[in-house]
Amino acid sequence: MSAFSELPSELVNALSDQGIVTPTAVQDAVVPDALAGHDVLGRARTGSGKTLAFGLPILTRLAGRRSRPCHPRALIIVPTRELANQVARAVQPLAATLGLKLTTVYGGTPYEKQTRQLRQRADLVVATPGRLEDLFENGYLFFDDIEITVLDEADHLCDLGFYPAVDKLVGLTPTGSQRLLLSATLDGDVDLLVRTHLREPRVHELDPSSGSVTTMAHHTLTVGGFRDKVEALTRLVEANGRTIVFTRTREGATQIAEALTGAGVPAVDLQGSLSQRVRERNLERFTNGGARVVVATDVAARGIHVDDVGLVVHFDAAGDAKSYLHRSGRTARAGQDGCVVTLTTARAVHQVVRLQQSAGVEVLHHDLRTAPRPMTAEALAESGHPGPVHSEDRGRPQSRPAVRRGPRPPYRGQSRRPSGPSAGRRDRSKLPTAR
Repeated sequence: MSAFSELPSELVNALSDQGIVTPTAVQDAVVPDALAGHDVLGRARTGSGKTLAFGLPILTRLAGRRSRPCHPRALIIVPTRELANQVARAVQPLAATLGLKLTTVYGGTPYEKQTRQLRQRADLVVATPGRLEDLFENGYLFFDDIEITVLDEADHLCDLGFYPAVDKLVGLTPTGSQRLLLSATLDGDVDLLVRTHLREPRVHELDPSSGSVTTMAHHTLTVGGFRDKVEALTRLVEANGRTIVFTRTREGATQIAEALTGAGVPAVDLQGSLSQRVRERNLERFTNGGARVVVATDVAARGIHVDDVGLVVHFDAAGDAKSYLHRSGRTARAGQDGCVVTLTTARAVHQVVRLQQSAGVEVLHHDLRTAPRPMTAEALAESGHPGPVHSEDRGRPQSRPAVRRGPRPPYRGQSRRPSGPSAGRRDRSKLPTAR
């Protein structure tokens, strides 16, 4: 029996209108247990259909009744504003078919608009922890009528330091109300949330224990320095489709997006120093195809849920294996193939290798000087070798030098470095920071 067979006919028809007639694996597993009223603990990767896995049971439960002003009956807590909007876009059209009202609440947007929507009735609230806690403390939102609470991407909520707020907020919901928790990992503070707030949950683990994605090909591309990194990135995005690039700093995200746009590849940045309006506009441009590339920092990694991303590039290597997998998970969604490329220098390649080994992924290694032209995902899959490029190999004579000589023009907002014996000691793999 399909997991959709117990849904209201209005929902089934609305799903069919969107071309959704067969549930995904996570929906098949979670929806029946959630509809039966059980607490659910699920681990499934991004792109597996988990938004509807918890969204459909919520809508089914709320259908046919109205909420009191400022007293929502369902709550979805998410780590980022972007994810709140992603969830709302997926659930809102379905809620409308049942006459249910959905409201999003998060920081960086007008407070009065959100309080007005709550007073006018909100059956379902999608919220980030900070704004949700603020609305509660100021008497604009109450938890007395909450029937079902969802913690989406609970591991990222904890990674961002939201554990105390989430623990408090879930504790405010009525004892015995239903709770669903979905996460890529189930350790640390996530495990504490489960033990504290879930009652005999039905557990569904739908990923390999490593969290890696089997349809994802991983590559390391060794370059000579910063200029080679920019050249390699440009060649990669020109040869492939929709691309997400990750940098270590906000300034780096902006500079790389500008460099790509200047090279004829439309790109936008997504990072914390942008206003919410600009972030939403940039993400919309990327989603609709107006921009071919989005350059993001780690904070934005979980906020990008866009289908048909064929390539992820780590311009700056991830800080740890968990971050590597979270970043890389923006491609190979919903069973599609994806390509992940980490750019590195010979000096740092062994550190990258250790990171990828910790992440449990198999990697092909390439050198920019001998990489295929064009650098499509298919061409990379047919070239490279399983071992890293060694520093001594990078020093051997090649058809062109690994590190270009001569003066280097300053980047926007950055003065020239002084010349002298110490000038060459700078690690050119690090992105310069604008002042």
